Amino acid sequence: AEAPGSWRAAAPRKRRRSAARRPRGREAAALGRETQTEADRAVVLRRLQEAAEDLLLSDFWSLALETIDSCLTKHLEQLKAPDGTLLEALGNLHLNSSPDESAVTPGAIPGETLVPGTCRWKCVCYGIGNFATCVIARYQLTFLLLFLEKCRIPRRHCWVYDPLFSQLEIGVLNSLGLTVLNENEEGKRSVDGEPTIFYMPHCGTALYNNLLWSNWSLDALSQMLLIGNSFRGLEERLLGRILQKNYTYIAKPPL
Repeated sequence: AEAPGSWRAAAPRKRRRSAARRPRGREAAALGRETQTEADRAVVLRRLQEAAEDLLLSDFWSLALETIDSCLTKHLEQLKAPDGTLLEALGNLHLNSSPDESAVTPGAIPGETLVPGTCRWKCVCYGIGNFATCVIARYQLTFLLLFLEKCRIPRRHCWVYDPLFSQLEIGVLNSLGLTVLNENEEGKRSVDGEPTIFYMPHCGTALYNNLLWSNWSLDALSQMLLIGNSFRGLEERLLGRILQKNYTYIAKPPL
């Protein structure tokens, strides 16, 4: 028996990691990921700026605006619109070059600075693709941004969706002020009486058919501007029976 008051050898204590220190490691890792994400986002934005510089100096940009302006004019002529309706319908939309064009710095992604002449049109974009890694998709997004600026449509009035978007790309789109849709609408969006531009570069035929199905009325179709593939080209590439069976609204004659 041990004598009272004698010393007893104690087993060495196991060192515990400080509870306060453990989160720091996770916080550091999270901070590192956030820093990397910000760096990646900056790279994508810089590439978009470079694409904007190239696009603004290209013949394609000016020719595209001329084509769209021509389509709008013909559309309103078919409706037998009175003089002045073009400006009213498009909210002071001017697609031709203006004296202020030189104020746009080549290479800069334009912001929302044209508040007084804001257009009442909305815009829905499907199928841009992975613009962070694909050059073609990057130019498609750049065209959209420049088009919104030219048409004086606020970016917050533009909804975008592609099931291929990465988290990095969603973050970039949010930082640009665009609204990223949370679910796949499959093109089944009705204009609901609001003038809407649908920007659908190289989308699948089913997506175009769904869009027409959702808006198959004179009133709805008259409120739409569609920028995308040629329907005539789709008809030429598909067998007639396939077109009639699977893509009825593309095959339908105009209302």
